[in-house]
Amino acid sequence: MSRLFYLLFLYSYRAAIFIASFFNKKAQLWISGRKHLLPRLKQALAGNTAPVIWVHCASLGEFEQGRTILETLKKEYPRFRVLLTFFSPSGYEIRKNYEHADWVFYLPLDTPQNARRFIQIVKPALAVFVKYEYWYHLLQALKKTGTPTLLVSALFRENAVFFKSYGGFHRKMLRCFTHIFVQNAESKHRLAAVMPADQITVAGDTRFDRVVQIASGFTPIPAIETFTRRKLFTVVAGSTWPDDEKKLASYIKLKNSNISLIIAPHEVNEEHINEISTLFPGAIRFSRLKEEPQPEGSVLVIDNIGMLSRLYHYADITYIGGGFNKSGIHNTLEAAVFSKPVVFGPNYEKFAEAKALIKNGGAISYSTEDQLTTAIEELKNNPQFRQEAGQSAGRFVAEHTGATHIICAYIRENLR
Repeated sequence: MSRLFYLLFLYSYRAAIFIASFFNKKAQLWISGRKHLLPRLKQALAGNTAPVIWVHCASLGEFEQGRTILETLKKEYPRFRVLLTFFSPSGYEIRKNYEHADWVFYLPLDTPQNARRFIQIVKPALAVFVKYEYWYHLLQALKKTGTPTLLVSALFRENAVFFKSYGGFHRKMLRCFTHIFVQNAESKHRLAAVMPADQITVAGDTRFDRVVQIASGFTPIPAIETFTRRKLFTVVAGSTWPDDEKKLASYIKLKNSNISLIIAPHEVNEEHINEISTLFPGAIRFSRLKEEPQPEGSVLVIDNIGMLSRLYHYADITYIGGGFNKSGIHNTLEAAVFSKPVVFGPNYEKFAEAKALIKNGGAISYSTEDQLTTAIEELKNNPQFRQEAGQSAGRFVAEHTGATHIICAYIRENLR
């Protein structure tokens, strides 16, 4: 019966996306990207005789989380070829030309027929799922063919469906994985209650490895260097949402001091950029810096995607958006790796790294505009406090690297 409900959910989801595609661009991409998907995949892989490593990510965040593993495997197994798949357009559209993958495709809808055809076409020698992607028919097809299947950087909370009395269907999916690499000991303890403990390893979170990789390969952004030199102090606000932007605007209005504010919003569509420009009169768009090399404004709005991780390098204080959304804050590690203090809103409880950063003094959470003003002003006016907070943030990241090494060591020992 659970399989029937699962299929009904999938078909209903596809129908809803199809309806939404008439007025939503992301839904349109989801539909169009899957047209004739399996025939296109078959054509792309036609004639391939090399073993295939298949890496699947839900979206862009999971791709960044699994990227260090993919690139390590690509380097260590040059005779293998890599297939990278995404569920969401947010990942596929940005990484469809990713240089370290031989093929990049959307994941087909997880019907029994699609799953069988997909595995028959790809014939993966190894499958790697990043963090939390569970697709029943694809996992069953992998198990039936005996394909080594790994789940990496997984996190299992106490209230997850796998541990409920009615979670039998979901537990079947877990048992299809050859090995699961979890982020912490709590996840292993919970998971060991429903599957063999020797199939579970505490490896940590590969995001730490990824942000360290990004920081070590930092390349300057000359236009940002020029912009930040004009003021004595810089706040970089990344992945912001309207609630974040309104509170930052209130701070700037209240404390119109010698400060540069760089905003890299989560959504960079024209409508949102215009809303930000209304909140911050005189704000400059990054795309127009070339036209105005010596801008007079003190607020810069990043109207592109892909620069955020480097922007934090230029900050005295970093601000992470999403803390007023149900889904919670975005990636704090991208900022912390540069040894910069981190500030974010109240919805961070689901994120262990955010809680740890607060505990060790590397981050401050706030709920009200007054609290935001107090946090920024304290960090701004107390250089020693700011330096200690930044060092605590950087040290936290450095102490939690190594998950990629543990996972790839397992693959070396077991992949034939």
